[in-house]
Amino acid sequence: MNQPRKDEMDLEQTSGSRLGHVRWTICAMLFAATSINYMDRQVISILKPTLEQSIGMTEVGYSYVVDAFQVAYAIGLLAAGRFVDKVGARIGYMVIMAVWSISAMGHALATTVLEFGIARFSLGLGESGNFPAALKTVAEWFPQSERSLATGIFNSGANLGAILAPLIVPWVTIRYGWHAAFLATGGFSALWILLWFSKYRKPADHPTLTNTELRHIYQDAAEQMSGTTPWARLLGYRQTWAFALAKFLTDPVWWFFLFWLPDYFNKTYQLDLRHLGLPLIIVYSASTVGSIGGGWLPAPFRRVGMNATRARLAAMLFCACAVVPVFLLNYLHSEWSAIALLSLAAAAHQGWSANLFTTPSDMFPRSMVGSVTGIGGMAGAAGGALLSTYAGRILQLTHSYASLFVFAASAYLLALAILYLLAPGLKKVHFAA
Repeated sequence: MNQPRKDEMDLEQTSGSRLGHVRWTICAMLFAATSINYMDRQVISILKPTLEQSIGMTEVGYSYVVDAFQVAYAIGLLAAGRFVDKVGARIGYMVIMAVWSISAMGHALATTVLEFGIARFSLGLGESGNFPAALKTVAEWFPQSERSLATGIFNSGANLGAILAPLIVPWVTIRYGWHAAFLATGGFSALWILLWFSKYRKPADHPTLTNTELRHIYQDAAEQMSGTTPWARLLGYRQTWAFALAKFLTDPVWWFFLFWLPDYFNKTYQLDLRHLGLPLIIVYSASTVGSIGGGWLPAPFRRVGMNATRARLAAMLFCACAVVPVFLLNYLHSEWSAIALLSLAAAAHQGWSANLFTTPSDMFPRSMVGSVTGIGGMAGAAGGALLSTYAGRILQLTHSYASLFVFAASAYLLALAILYLLAPGLKKVHFAA
């Protein structure tokens, strides 16, 4: 008599209302880590006009500093993905956070472009581990049906970090100098490491996780498990190349928004350090909505009869089309029109990214998600370094952002076409036993 009642309760919990929420607490910690990550990397772009005056940094010099970060980020992603797959998310994430936080604060010691490049290279190595670690955690803690939403939520931490930086950095810089701005986020990192160490466990080892939520998390575990696979073998799959090429084309647009928008507003609309905050906050606030909305976007497509993969691809098409109007910035001369178009493009990028980040866990076993994400992230950082080099040179020669916005407008539709051609239907990879 008790057993049927328990089964009915399990059915009710599985359907939604009493399932449990430990996995969403884990997602909140990923959100916080990503916020800190983006605060640290955003500081230098806000201080670019200040550094041009204080140490004589040029457009090309700044592009070299950005390149140093992105080259290190590309190198680090390969190692970080494998490192997290080997040691697990709990230890791996703490090590990664400690490395990037110390490197971020180390910028305060730099006085030349070369020294900033060294500090930036070290920061890139550390920060490269955030997304492989976070995506591996999502793959461990969420079933396939919830991963794009979970990814969208933690990925929106990038936007919060990008919003907090324009609030914190000018205030600290005006009162205490630019050196202090690089030290400001160190305390957040230390608190997060302590929280992660005390709270994070794998689902099967978590002390407060209910059996119902554990079954929900592992509902598709049978088709997700696999042993370790060498990188060389991963590179033999079209799915790996589909993800990597999509990242190579579209990640540079987001890097461009992060590292060059403060300069764009400064040079185009003469906004100084005291007035840069509002436009950046609006753009990155819109990207927060895009990140969470993009993670949710496959749901309505599923409700009209699409399966999970078709719904994800439809959501990505929607986001890719929403970026296209950004090329109109070349023909508009209103600050608020620029803010509106950049807000739409940033929101669409984050919606795209929330879904693209989920495709490795759609196509590969759990044990390979970190490594595949690392390969894709390396490709994205390499693309970002190339675009940054081009941006520094073209801006020094022409002082025009026109070609950069044309690239941003077209990159997503091209990336989606490549993804569809190389991995139609996001077909799963099946490894031999």
